[in-house]
Amino acid sequence: MTDTKLLIGGELVPGDMTMDIVNPATGEPFTTVPRASAAQADQAIAAAKAAVPGWAAVPFAERSKKLIELADAIAARKDEFARTLTLEQGKPLAEAQGELAWTEGYLRHYATLELPDRVIQDDAEGYIAVKHKPLGVVVGIIAWNFPLLVACWKIGPAVLAGNAIVLKPAPTTPVAALMLGELCRDIFPAGVVNVITDANDLGPHLTSHPDVAKIGFTGSTATGKRIAATGADTLKRVTLELGGNDPAIVLEDVDVRETAQAIFGNAFLNCGQVCLAVKRAYVHADIYDAMCEELANLAQAAVVDDGLQQGTQIGPIQNAMQFDKVKGFLDAAKAEGKVIAGGEVMERAGYFIRPTIVRDVTDGDRIVDEEQFGPILPVIRFDDVEDVIARANASEYGLGGSVWSKDVARAADIASRIESGQVWVNQHVGIGPHIPMAGFKNSGLGVEQSVEGLAEYTQLQVINIKK
Repeated sequence: MTDTKLLIGGELVPGDMTMDIVNPATGEPFTTVPRASAAQADQAIAAAKAAVPGWAAVPFAERSKKLIELADAIAARKDEFARTLTLEQGKPLAEAQGELAWTEGYLRHYATLELPDRVIQDDAEGYIAVKHKPLGVVVGIIAWNFPLLVACWKIGPAVLAGNAIVLKPAPTTPVAALMLGELCRDIFPAGVVNVITDANDLGPHLTSHPDVAKIGFTGSTATGKRIAATGADTLKRVTLELGGNDPAIVLEDVDVRETAQAIFGNAFLNCGQVCLAVKRAYVHADIYDAMCEELANLAQAAVVDDGLQQGTQIGPIQNAMQFDKVKGFLDAAKAEGKVIAGGEVMERAGYFIRPTIVRDVTDGDRIVDEEQFGPILPVIRFDDVEDVIARANASEYGLGGSVWSKDVARAADIASRIESGQVWVNQHVGIGPHIPMAGFKNSGLGVEQSVEGLAEYTQLQVINIKK
């Protein structure tokens, strides 16, 4: 494992402390990384603040080229990055390689985006133009499920818009982000990108800092609410991509086997640790038994192992705290419904749980109402479409959802009535850098991805000239 360092003001520096990083497939540390102090966090913010004027003056097209350079640099070390992601996050190597491909693709797409001045009046009476100005210092705080991809979701739009960023990865998955910092040191001017780590102790210090103008956060709803509160005194701009309890509504006319495979893949991707994953499947009564059987067969056949082992389909839960939470959901599943596949912790080192299918549960059960963020899928029976729409919308969340049917027009009509930021028809987790991503209700604030997401990293300014 590469000797990692913090990136502060263009220099790779040791932390004032260190911390061990656990491989979730073994439950044991596999490397030690630097841990920043509050003083180093202040140094990173100061470096970013000092870098903003010069970086904001760089032409937009030149800033775009730096994102291409970063994508190229990641691609040149993709094998090292992929192995690191598997070691620290737990996902199978094939999924880690997929994360690398997505990361590179997102950066390359960001580099094509523009925010040109928009003239809304130019006549004998006056000239009015709308401009997008950089905000200043951005703090990017990322979750542990996609450590590299989400880091670049923050870095890409932040620096393209002319800001400087202080990136704080999750304490359990900081290694890939620190490696990313090494690349950024050689690409961006000093202070434009800074990467620091913590043990979940620096978040409030960063988000309340008076020199921080914007916070971009991906993680839990509870943490997102605390971040919004700490930034309120200085009216910091915030983009919050938070939790979800994403429903899949499966109508009676689907091909059961084909749809079961799609539902299963989108429920258990990254061991179910995906904010947009299928978290609850509503299946029409006419095909309920058949769908449950197909899902159970897929769960029983899934290969659960260390992500570095060839053929692994599902890896471990990422960390011990989440492992304990998911075990609590297993207990709830057994108490509330009928477990027809999985349901047990694997007797081995690491944080492994078999993919679990639970049937004969309904709204009001904990396993249905709460976000599991792990390898458990509740399957809920429904008879009436109007009723299932109401049940899907009753959640406090509204991140994603999907409707499955051979009648695409009917499915699209149902999808339009689901209260979620993104709703798919006959697919799930259909995201991309060109597609806005937003959440209803407790699933977030603001927009990520696309030109709409880029605009969130800017301040709108109107120039109004009387002729």
